[in-house]
Amino acid sequence: MADFRIYVADLAAYNNGKLHGVWIDAMADDIEEQINDMLKLSPEVFAEEWAIHDYEGFGDVSLSEYQGIDSVRDIACFLYEYDEFGAALLDYWSNDIEQAKKAAEDGYHGCYADLAEYAQAITEDTTEIPSHLAYYIDYERLGRDMEMNGDLYTLDLSHNQVHVFCHH
Repeated sequence: MADFRIYVADLAAYNNGKLHGVWIDAMADDIEEQINDMLKLSPEVFAEEWAIHDYEGFGDVSLSEYQGIDSVRDIACFLYEYDEFGAALLDYWSNDIEQAKKAAEDGYHGCYADLAEYAQAITEDTTEIPSHLAYYIDYERLGRDMEMNGDLYTLDLSHNQVHVFCHH
């Protein structure tokens, strides 16, 4: 499991050619307090502005220099909870953390080798198919059609690892 950290820089010092900042655990409850403590120790007299100049553990998720602290904490906690597909889900929802949370909590159908395996699983879970008819069902097409008509979407993280979500 990754450590989620942000490097917060003192902009007064930075603008005067001095490096002054601190690495902070992005899941901590006291991020603002740690930033204020760092600013109090600034080599500049009136240090009050800061920016995120680096971050670790967020994978492919991008943070901006002026990302809100609550947003950073929410993203870190989401990625921690949904490590396997969290970053891909945030990317799918254009970093909209609320949409990504809703999808993960209410719309997640599981991980399958492909959509055909998913289609077969839900078909067999809801319908008893006589064995002599099972050979006639094209699960690959069924899965493709479910995705194409907008009922669901997938996140392909690696070979044989397709996470399925409903659009509702």
